[in-house]
Amino acid sequence: MSEPSRQPRTPRGPVDGTQVPRFAGPATFARLPRIDEVSDMDVAVVGVPFDAGVSYRPGARFGPSHVRESSRLLRPYNPAVDVEPFAHQQVVDAGDVTVNPFDIQAAIGQIEAGARELLERSRRVLTIGGDHTIALPLLRAVAAQHGPVAVVHFDAHLDTWDTYFGAPYTHGTPFRRASEEGLVDRSGCLHVGTRGPLYSTRDLVDDVDLGFQVVGSVEMDDLGAPGVVERIRERVEDRPVYLSVDIDVLDPAFAPGTGTPEAGGLTSRELLAVLRSFADLNLVGADVVEVAPAYDHAEITGIAASHVVYEVLSAWAPRSEGSA
Repeated sequence: MSEPSRQPRTPRGPVDGTQVPRFAGPATFARLPRIDEVSDMDVAVVGVPFDAGVSYRPGARFGPSHVRESSRLLRPYNPAVDVEPFAHQQVVDAGDVTVNPFDIQAAIGQIEAGARELLERSRRVLTIGGDHTIALPLLRAVAAQHGPVAVVHFDAHLDTWDTYFGAPYTHGTPFRRASEEGLVDRSGCLHVGTRGPLYSTRDLVDDVDLGFQVVGSVEMDDLGAPGVVERIRERVEDRPVYLSVDIDVLDPAFAPGTGTPEAGGLTSRELLAVLRSFADLNLVGADVVEVAPAYDHAEITGIAASHVVYEVLSAWAPRSEGSA
């Protein structure tokens, strides 16, 4: 007996900005429906308000709410890629994962459990942090579904260090731990936008051993966004890809509200241009982290982060014939 055909579904989109002013309405990402307001979903946007793993300026625990507030001006059509990211996939705001602010290992377990639970209900999860410590439990959850993934990591820093003050789980160690745990495909990982001083040449040697190649920020002038896109495609090929964006990959002029800023970063235009290419990759999960609103002026960083999330959602949106 054949299965009954599924009725076409019209996703519920954001609150109409022509009917409800942008400064009013729900404080969800892009004013999307909450998870409890829909029966099923394709993408869940979830916050992880955690920053106990930072090594310098704290405050990223307030990142999820700040990025949501900064997303109020996002609109339903993305002309850069000719896509309506909310029209043909149900995107919801799943609220925040509740995490222990005093116990890093307990928090890591809670984040992994929360991500696994969401992935049972949603095809994809996009996480707003929080500091970069959260990438490790998110990778555990994604790898449980897809096996080892190729990580494309946008960041000023490598985040493959071993410990800080003897602590193995911090925002500077997630990709070392992930590589050691077999969560990443060491033949397909890449950092983009790294720059600034290191502790020693050993940092780069260890990074290669852990499976990463580097496209440094200093290469952007020569390669341009198209060249970086090509380097990413050559590295990840058809592997399942996990995207991790530390907002400090942007120059402090474009993202002052972050915990460990470094001069000489990408522009927001360059970052968004590269992210648009992820529609052609097997993108299975993503996070945007390290927005610290206490250092943000006029929502500059929050707005940049909200557009990063928007481009990832656009990359996941079904393409019609002739779309970019």
